Amino acid sequence: MTEERSRRIIANWLFIGVGMLLVQVLLGGITRLTGSGLSITQWDPIMGAVPPTSEAAWQQAFDKYQQIAQYKFINNHFTLADFKFIFFWEWFHRLWARFMGLVFLFPFIFFLIKGWFKKWMIVPLVMLFVLGGLQGLLGWVMVKSGLNDENVYVNHFRLAIHFMAAMILIVYTLVFALSLRIPQNQRLYNKELKSFAGWITGLITIQLIYGCFMAGLKAASAAPTWPDINGAILPTGMFEKGFTGSVLHNPIAIHFIHRTIAYIIFILTIAWWFRALKHNTTATFIQARKWPMVLVILQVVLGIVTVVSSNNIVLGQFGTFEWLAELHQLTGMLLLLSFAAVLYILKPFSK
Repeated sequence: MTEERSRRIIANWLFIGVGMLLVQVLLGGITRLTGSGLSITQWDPIMGAVPPTSEAAWQQAFDKYQQIAQYKFINNHFTLADFKFIFFWEWFHRLWARFMGLVFLFPFIFFLIKGWFKKWMIVPLVMLFVLGGLQGLLGWVMVKSGLNDENVYVNHFRLAIHFMAAMILIVYTLVFALSLRIPQNQRLYNKELKSFAGWITGLITIQLIYGCFMAGLKAASAAPTWPDINGAILPTGMFEKGFTGSVLHNPIAIHFIHRTIAYIIFILTIAWWFRALKHNTTATFIQARKWPMVLVILQVVLGIVTVVSSNNIVLGQFGTFEWLAELHQLTGMLLLLSFAAVLYILKPFSK
């Protein structure tokens, strides 16, 4: 087999990994939206792949869930059947993570035996293993923050850390795959466009963190109106916890910040796209430059309709708001990946 073909196969394997990681994040969103994240109260990486197999085992798992605040203050009406429903989503979320590990491990061993890996690939591959393992550990640390007598949900800071660690892993995998698939003659040097794209990527990163704060604090329903925020441009009570406390903990302030950053990203992405249109250089760049524009428009529209639908949330049901929230999250992740691809295509040096 030629080196070019082996590189293509490895890259396709990594692209599959990117897709599976995106699905994993979306499954995490479903566990959060269905209130399932705290249903499994212990971390068992090996035996945890098998759900309870008897009514007695199910009842034992349910008894453990009944000891935490989420059950005591929110779900104390749950029957065993209700518990099985939320247990399924958290179990499937963890099962998918295990499945991803196998999809990564077995081809890795095969490629290693075949000698398809080059020396320069070793460090990135080791980093993928490390980042994947760290992601699983951070997920459990996040879940632990809700397994007590006080917190009915996981801590929004830990939720953000868990999510952003996943995004680092996804972006790293994508860039690694692109390095195997995109020829050097399809990359170009443009300092202005690269710097501009870098600033937008930084803003998107902050925006995704605030998206986690929105999710963790249920801040969407704090202002289910648009274009105003509960009838105002600057909502009242925004800084009632002081500046630092409000921008990190106050749902209405976080909601305002999330909206404002979205508008800024939208305007800057349009400006970047118009500048990028002036550079008809490589076919790869011409294809890549359109996606930030498409995705940012879709993301803003989804953000608006998601917020407006947030007053229709029904606890325990997966309805319109939840579907829109999932699409909104997916588009936000794809927007970040589109700029990550652009940043790779735009070389840091002219040679």
